Amino acid sequence: MNLALFDFDGTITTREMFRPFIEFAASPRRLALGGALLAPMVAGYKLGWVAPNLMRRCAVHVGLRGVSEAHALDRGAAFAREVLPGVVRPEALERIQWHKAQGDRVVVVSGALDVYLSHWCGQHALELVCSRLEVRHGTLTGRYRGAQCVSAEKSRRVRAEYDVAAYPVIYAYGDTPEDRDLLGMAHRRYYQWQEVA
Repeated sequence: MNLALFDFDGTITTREMFRPFIEFAASPRRLALGGALLAPMVAGYKLGWVAPNLMRRCAVHVGLRGVSEAHALDRGAAFAREVLPGVVRPEALERIQWHKAQGDRVVVVSGALDVYLSHWCGQHALELVCSRLEVRHGTLTGRYRGAQCVSAEKSRRVRAEYDVAAYPVIYAYGDTPEDRDLLGMAHRRYYQWQEVA
């Protein structure tokens, strides 16, 4: 049995799905308020002045703070069912199925949020390591539980949850610089679906 590690946004999907989920899950009033509050930060993000992890952290705070965990999970299930099938790459599903047919352990390792990725991975019988939202008394705090699962945190979390030395071959699939650490721990690396040395 080998280990196959897949990034989600831009690798399994055709585009990044973080913002679409926030827009799907948040109320129209909250979206309007958040759009106004975050407009300068969004402009800075597009110009490369604001780091992606800071942008995501602020979007989670504005978009999801105070939302009940039950509502967030319900919206996540609907998002996984109604939206994600339209953006999943057929070649990604084929590759996932190929690994499963080989008897490999397949894990999605993503900075995307647990409230929707857990549903999608459950539908496809895949294991998941991802960014998790903090919950207190049944309500989202607007913060992450632990670090965002991006960059070096991806490989750290995989090593913490799996005995990587037990797998003869590790495959990794990614599409952005935030996946470099994940790719660096693999024997066979695929960047934007091209195998790299």
